[in-house]
Amino acid sequence: MSLARPKKDRIPPTESSAARRVRLDTAGARSLVSLIVRGGVDSVRAARRAVPHLARAAWVVARAYSAGGRIFLVGAGTSGRLCAQEAAECWPTFGVPRGRIDSIVAGGRPVLWRAVEGAEDDAMAGRSAIRMHRIDANDCVIAVTASGKTPFVLAALRESKRQGAATILVTSNPRPACSPAPDVLVVLRTGAETLTGSTRLKAGTAAKLALNAITTAGMSLAGRTFGSLMIDVRPTSAKLRERARRIVMELCGVNERTAASLLARSGYEPKTAVLMRRRKVSPAEARRILRDCGGFLRAALAGHGIGHKKAQNAQNAEDVS
Repeated sequence: MSLARPKKDRIPPTESSAARRVRLDTAGARSLVSLIVRGGVDSVRAARRAVPHLARAAWVVARAYSAGGRIFLVGAGTSGRLCAQEAAECWPTFGVPRGRIDSIVAGGRPVLWRAVEGAEDDAMAGRSAIRMHRIDANDCVIAVTASGKTPFVLAALRESKRQGAATILVTSNPRPACSPAPDVLVVLRTGAETLTGSTRLKAGTAAKLALNAITTAGMSLAGRTFGSLMIDVRPTSAKLRERARRIVMELCGVNERTAASLLARSGYEPKTAVLMRRRKVSPAEARRILRDCGGFLRAALAGHGIGHKKAQNAQNAEDVS
């Protein structure tokens, strides 16, 4: 008796076998490593092809954040762990207040260290998580599922849409099982995995690139960078305090001692410290100017208000629409 085969169109690309089958169990170490690394090249190519959609996603994130909304990254398994890492990194990197960018992971925090069987299949838990966080029309939800079929993630996405939140879906499946459609669909065409079904490989690498692009571009568009500098860095360690001093030294043309003094007076806010020195104002006045400029240091240094920056952003938004 022959075994029934699932219909091809029901198999996500991440679960299909590579056209040219590779015998991983008989290959040498060098061949195995080379094959896996070449798969990473496929991930980069997939992310590059998705740049227009990633740009739209970044604008959605920037608009929600700038309007006072929160950003949530939702995933399960590998995707969930990537979401948790990305959200956690945004606080020290961009000085994002606690709770403004957060992750929702199927199975909760324990899955960051070990697998929780069945968590990704719990659609009700996905809906409940969105309600528990009181996600609403001010917020933005970025859902990540390599297969495009994960019940927890898709249920969370649908509930977010129902609550009026802006929605983004990142997937390696060109035909994800999501309805209604998200505001932005980012398809990373990574194809079959080197180890069939192991989405921590090509799909995971591409998803990491996509999340890096969306959050970094989104926070830059929201005024959380200056040039290539981490202007809103939270100096929570010796390394980050040194980085903050270098930023102030570079932008103000001062020595290390003066930079340290400016940072101390500013409450270790590099952006405030730079504006204090360059505009010759108090910490309180520097913060007021920054508020008036929507947090954009370049506009604050040039004496422009937030209206100028909004107009510039509106023009830039047309370039990616």
